[in-house]
Amino acid sequence: MSGKIAKLSHQVYFWLKNPDASADLEALLAGLNSLKAIEVVRGIHIGVPAATAPRDVVDQSYSASLLVFFDTVEDEKTYDEHPLHQKFINDHMHLWHKVQVYDAFSNTTEVDFGM
Repeated sequence: MSGKIAKLSHQVYFWLKNPDASADLEALLAGLNSLKAIEVVRGIHIGVPAATAPRDVVDQSYSASLLVFFDTVEDEKTYDEHPLHQKFINDHMHLWHKVQVYDAFSNTTEVDFGM
């Protein structure tokens, strides 16, 4: 399978203040899911650390992650300023003690999953 991909990825990691509180994680994940409704979002993946084998290069200390794809830097700015995104932040920021963001711009427009 191959196809076009969005040019900008926005990866966000969240560390909850109370990582053992399942209600806090559920609330955060529900809030993240609300971001799907923002019109400039080309794709979204919301997750928690996978139970993969521990390795020195793998950080499984976070509570949840968000990966969002955009076509342009301007679309990411629209997302950042969007009322739904601002509402998510205001409604959920009390849950986390740390957030780390990684934005990357792709130098390719095609992806091939049939490697």
